[in-house]
Amino acid sequence: MRNRFDEQLNNLNNELITMGALCEEAISSAVKLLIDNDVKMKENVLDADKQIDQKERDIETLCMKLLMQQQPVASDLRTISSALKMISDMERIGDQASDIAEIAEYAYGSGMESETHIAEQARATIQMVTDSIDSFVKKDVDLAHTVIEHDNIVDDLFDKVKGELISAIENKAANAEALIDLLMIAKYFERIGDHAENIAEWVIYSITGKHV
Repeated sequence: MRNRFDEQLNNLNNELITMGALCEEAISSAVKLLIDNDVKMKENVLDADKQIDQKERDIETLCMKLLMQQQPVASDLRTISSALKMISDMERIGDQASDIAEIAEYAYGSGMESETHIAEQARATIQMVTDSIDSFVKKDVDLAHTVIEHDNIVDDLFDKVKGELISAIENKAANAEALIDLLMIAKYFERIGDHAENIAEWVIYSITGKHV
């Protein structure tokens, strides 16, 4: 019975890794759409978001089966409860990457995507998402702590982008509407960073049993 349970726990681990990879694909494609105006990437983002939603449902079902099969030990409960929390944040990352894709085409061409720190913020956000998933795959507490620390970098870059865009709007830029779209995108990146931080915190809890 325990062997079967361990097999399903391993399956849960693999499903989380797959869902994490889809999140990385969604956010990376959204950034290519924004920065390079690669319009083919929009379909990639939307498709990845759909797959992320399905993975969330699949993993929720698997977690419920694991909880009902036998009395899990404390470490099992930590793993399962952390998984349920992580997939919620992953699902939101997919949604926000999709939101970026929906408005990126309107923001591109303002000229400000190359004159602000938004590309740097985007790269920092992708790194947070990648590292949060890697910390889970590798069971690396130190890397998870690094993700948490890097959220301040993404937040600081958001403040810079916000200041740059507000200044451009105040100077009566002709493309003010596109600048507002760009500000919304910067806010989505900031939120994605928050979700990556949450994932890292649940990785630490699943390994150590301690909440950060």
